[in-house]
Amino acid sequence: MIVPAMRVKMILPALTEATSPMFRPIKYSLFPPLGLATLAAYLDNDDEVTLLDEHVEKLKLDDAPELVVIQVYITSAYRSYQIADHYRRRGCYVALGGLHVTSLPEEAAQHADTIFLGPGEDTWPQFLRDFRAEKPAARYASQTRTIEALPPIRRDLIKRHLYLVPNSIVVSRGCPHVCDFCYKEAFFKGGRSFYTQTVDRALAEIDRLPGRHLYFLDDHLFGNSRFARALFDGMRGMGRLWQAAGTVNSILTPDLVEKAVACGLRSLFVGFETTNAVNLKEQRKFQNLRRDYGAAIRRLHDLGVMVNGSFVFGMDEDDSTVFDQTVGWAIEQGIETATFHILTPYPSTGLHARMKAQNRILHSNWDLYDTRHTVFQPARLSPEALEQGYWRAYRDFYRWGSILRSACAKDELWTRLRHFAYAAGWKKFEFLWNFIIRTKQVSYMLPVLESILEEFGKLRSPSRPAVPPSVPEKGTAEQASCSQAVPNWDRPS
Repeated sequence: MIVPAMRVKMILPALTEATSPMFRPIKYSLFPPLGLATLAAYLDNDDEVTLLDEHVEKLKLDDAPELVVIQVYITSAYRSYQIADHYRRRGCYVALGGLHVTSLPEEAAQHADTIFLGPGEDTWPQFLRDFRAEKPAARYASQTRTIEALPPIRRDLIKRHLYLVPNSIVVSRGCPHVCDFCYKEAFFKGGRSFYTQTVDRALAEIDRLPGRHLYFLDDHLFGNSRFARALFDGMRGMGRLWQAAGTVNSILTPDLVEKAVACGLRSLFVGFETTNAVNLKEQRKFQNLRRDYGAAIRRLHDLGVMVNGSFVFGMDEDDSTVFDQTVGWAIEQGIETATFHILTPYPSTGLHARMKAQNRILHSNWDLYDTRHTVFQPARLSPEALEQGYWRAYRDFYRWGSILRSACAKDELWTRLRHFAYAAGWKKFEFLWNFIIRTKQVSYMLPVLESILEEFGKLRSPSRPAVPPSVPEKGTAEQASCSQAVPNWDRPS
C-alpha cells in the first residue's frame, strides 16, 4: 500500500521569559530544538517537514499542514495552547507533548486532538501508523523505555546559523536520582527513568556532527559510569571540545572526569543549588550528602575545566542571609559563571504536592513558573524578599569587582586573565550579544568559544596535588541540577 506524503509542522513556542524585558537573546539562541528534530526522524522521507523555533524566528501561522506538532514547557503552555487552538480552527490535526502535557494532561487535552504522556520513542511511531490509517487515539502514554535503536536525528531541519551551539546532542534519558523538585518522576512514570543509547550509536551520532564543539544536553551525562567511561574512551582522538552537566558525586568518582577531560571536556554545569545540608535532605538529595563542593571545584580547575555553578534560593532553611553567603562562596571558589534560580514547585512533582498540602502555593499562572518569580510562600522570607535577593545575587556575582575577585582565586596569571575575559564576555557585553543575534551572526562566535575552551584545556594547574576521590563532609551539600528530564519531546532551548 502506498502511503501518501503529508505536510508536518513542528513548533517550539517561545518560553514566556524569552519574550520579557529581561530577555537575554543569547540565552535562548544557544541550542536548537533537538527533541522535535528527533521526532522528525520517524517521518517518511517523502513527508514535507518544517521545524520552527520561536526563540530565534517569527512564526507564520497562515498555513494549513495536515499535522501540527507542538512541544510544551510550563512557561510556554499558554502560547502553545494559543497556537494549537489557531491551527485546530484551520482544520489541522494538532498533537501536543512534553513535560507540561505529561504533568497536566487534562488541561492540555482541551487544546489538542492527541496528547503524548512521557517519552516519545515508543508512542510517536505508533501514533504515526495510526494517523496514516486515519484512526489516531486521543492519548498515548509511554510504556517501553529504550533508545538503543533511535534513528539519526533530522539535523537537516535545524537552522544551524541561528544558534551559538548547533552541535547539541543527547545520549541518555532522564537521571538516576530522585529529587522532590524535579519533573522526572512524573515524566517517566510507568517505566525506567534513566537509560542510555548504545555506545556505538552515540559515537556514530557524534561523528556526524561537523566542526569541533559539542554540547551534551543530558540531564546527567555521567549517570551511568560504565556507559560514560566507554563513551569517553571511544571519543578519544576525535579532537572534540565539549561541555556537559554533571553532579558533585560524579566529579569525585575516581578517574571518571579524567577520562572526560582526555577526550575534550572543557566546561561542566554543576548543580550546587544549596550549601545547606538540611535543605539537601528536605529535597531528597540523599546521594550527595558528605560531599565537598570545594574539592569538586578544585578537581575540575586542576584538570582545566571551567565551572558553571547552579544555585537555587527559597528552600525552607533559606533566610535573608542566603544570597550574600552563596554569592560570596561562589566568588571565593573561583567559579567562572553562575546561574541562579528561585525554587519553583512544578505541578506533579513531590515539591508541589508537599507545598499544596501546606497551602503554600500562591497561584497557578504558568507564565510565572520561570524560576525568576516566587510562586509559593517561602518559610523564612517574604515572596518579595526572595525575588529581590535573587536579582541582587545576579548583580553581585557579575559586578566587575566580583569577576576580578573570582579570577584572582586562580593561581596563575594567565588563568586569571582567561577567567576574567570569559565571565565578562558572557555577561557584561549584552549590547554586543543583542547586535549579533539581531543580525543573525551568532554562528560566527562559535570559533571564539572553541578557542576559549581549547585554552582552558591547555593550561592546568601543576601546583596542587590531585584531589582525592572522596572527601569528608564539611557542611556543604549538593542538589543535582536536573534541567528537566528530557527525552524526545523535551530539550530546553
